[in-house]
Order: sequence, then structure tokens, then C-alpha cells
Amino acid sequence: MNLPFLGHRHAKKAEAALRADPEAVAALLSECELLRSHAARAGVRLDDTPDSLEALDQMVPRWRDDPEILPWLGHDAGLYLGTVVVRTVPGAAWRIRSDGEPVVRLASGRAVEVVPAGEEWAVSGVPELSQLYAEIAET
Repeated sequence: MNLPFLGHRHAKKAEAALRADPEAVAALLSECELLRSHAARAGVRLDDTPDSLEALDQMVPRWRDDPEILPWLGHDAGLYLGTVVVRTVPGAAWRIRSDGEPVVRLASGRAVEVVPAGEEWAVSGVPELSQLYAEIAET
């Protein structure tokens, strides 16, 4: 959800909106429409659980043949990973960086950049989303 065209001022507004209504922002970030569409066509149900990350890891990566879809699907995969973390790891929450990029802040204070991780997964399958989740949930 990097919105560079909004500029630095609007990133601050996005963070303020997140503080004011974190549920609404979390719902927006969890949409991941392209990823959900691809998963549904493959028979994978994305129910915002760690098991669904394992199911995504097992999907045949047909999107890699389409250079137009690949970056968008990777972005969605990162947001979906973040959604699962925020919904299942105690103390995890979305934050918006000053550049407008959403990150997951853990109770420990660590910020996890989930979008680049999703993009790497979409391109190569490594690291697996379920593995990333396990590493994040451990800390």
C-alpha cells in the first residue's frame, strides 16, 4: 500500500487514521483482492490463519509468467502475511511508515516489512510465507 504519490504529508494522515480507527485500516489492508482471486481459482481458501499461508505456499505459481500481475500479487501476498500476523500474534498491529508503506509492529517493538517479503515470495517462492510467519510469531 505504498502511496508515494500522496507525499510525506499524507503518510502522516494515514498513520493518524490508523490510530483513530485501526480496525478500518486493518480491514482495508486485508482486502488483497488479486491474491484472494488467484487463491480462490486454485481452490485455496484464505481465512486469515497461518494454515492458509501454508496453502498459499503450495499453490502452483502461474502468476510468475505474467510480469504485469507479479508485482501486484507480491504486494498483496505481503499484506496478507501482515494480516495473518496482526490477527493471530498478540500485540501485533499495523503501522504506516513516513514513506506510506505499511509495516507490522510487534509487541517487542520490532517492525516487520511484510510487503517486500511478499514480493520476494511471489517472484521466487522463497522464503515461504508460512516460514516467515513462524519466524515472526516466535519473537
